[in-house]
Amino acid sequence: MEKYYIVDSSILPESFDKVIQARQLLESGKVKQVSEAVKVVGISRGTFYKYKDLVFLPEENMMDRKAVISLMLENQRGILSKVLTTISESSASVLTINQNIPIHNIASIVISLDLSHFQGTIDNLLNHIRKVDGASNVQLVSIE
Repeated sequence: MEKYYIVDSSILPESFDKVIQARQLLESGKVKQVSEAVKVVGISRGTFYKYKDLVFLPEENMMDRKAVISLMLENQRGILSKVLTTISESSASVLTINQNIPIHNIASIVISLDLSHFQGTIDNLLNHIRKVDGASNVQLVSIE
């Protein structure tokens, strides 16, 4: 996920549109399970899971987006603060932080972000967080 493009859907595989349709069925409550949604639109579960967090329709309120990231932090004073400063410098806002107790001196962290005023790309933000000494396994979990 290094670059984002806006392209005409006519050049994309039909499965991308079907992934979006399946996600909309799930979000609207018209179907309850992924297996039901993919059956309705005619794609495999594998296709759905492969692309569900990567293809989106442009929305009027595109700037009202959220993301969830996960990372591992060494149990040292100030590391989480440095990560939060990095996030703040990108103009993203932290919505929630879930931190597990450190095991073997490493804590698992999940942070949800409001990207309404975000500047830059998710990839750049993740790369900046990866540069924080003591942070590792920084990953994008999902984005909407």
